[in-house]
Amino acid sequence: MDNRAIGVFDSGVGGLTVLREVIKEVPGESTIYFGDTKRFPYGPRDIEQVRGFVIKASEFLQKKDVKMMVIACNTGSVAALDHLKERLSIPVIGVIKPGARTAVKNTKNRRVGVIATKATVKSGAYEREIKKLDPGIRVYQVAAPMLIDYVENGILQGKELDAVIRKYIGPLLLKDIDVLVLGCTHFPLIEKQILAVSGNGIRVISSAVETAKDVKKILMEEGLSADAESEVKREFYETSLNSNFFRTGQIFLGAEIRKVIRVESGI
Repeated sequence: MDNRAIGVFDSGVGGLTVLREVIKEVPGESTIYFGDTKRFPYGPRDIEQVRGFVIKASEFLQKKDVKMMVIACNTGSVAALDHLKERLSIPVIGVIKPGARTAVKNTKNRRVGVIATKATVKSGAYEREIKKLDPGIRVYQVAAPMLIDYVENGILQGKELDAVIRKYIGPLLLKDIDVLVLGCTHFPLIEKQILAVSGNGIRVISSAVETAKDVKKILMEEGLSADAESEVKREFYETSLNSNFFRTGQIFLGAEIRKVIRVESGI
C-alpha cells in the first residue's frame, strides 16, 4: 500500500478532464494537480521549450512526493514523456497512447480524424501510435488552437464557439471519418458541442477515460494503491494570477476543487 498522491500535470485547465476520470476510476487515491497557466498555451511553442516546462513541473511534483505522474497534456506528452520515463523512478503516463488505442478499437471504416495543438499535429504522434496498431488506418489531422483558447477562458458554449468548432471539424468530416480523437485534454470540456456539430455517426474519443484505466492498472500491478482507510486529499496549483482555473474547475469538478494555490512560474 502507498498513500502518497498521484501527480497530474497540464499547461492549463484541460488536464482536469483527465483528473476527473482518474477520480472516478480510483476515488480512494489522493491527487495533486499542477496547471502551468502562466505559460499556457504550449501548442505553438518549440518542443524543446515545452520539454523544459514539463521537466520543471515534474520537479515540482517530485518535491510533493507523488507516487505516479500523469502528463495530462498531449503536447507535454510529445515533448517529455519518454524523457521522464527514462529518468524518474516512479511510473509516468501520457495521454497519446491511450487515445490512439481507443481510436483503433472504435473505427469501422479505418478513417480517423484528430484535432489537437499545432505541436501535437506537427509531431505526428497520434498517426504513429495509431499506425503501430493498424498500419491500414488513414489519419487526418487538424490543429485547433482557437478552441483551446476558448476553453482556457471559460467559454464552453454558444454560437461563436459552435462556429469555430465547425471551422475545424468540417474538413475532417469531408474525409468521411467515423472516429474523431480529441487530441488535446481541453477538448472534452466542450465534447457535447463538438458532438452536436459533428452530427450523427461520428464517435468522439477522449483519451481521459483510457488514461484513467491505465492509472488504475499500474497502481495495482506496482502495489501502489492507497490504503482503503487513508484520507483522500485534493490539491490544486497554478502559475498564473489571472486565469479562469478555479471557475472552470468548479464547473467541471464541483466540490472536488475548493481552492487553487498559486506558485511561482520559475519552479
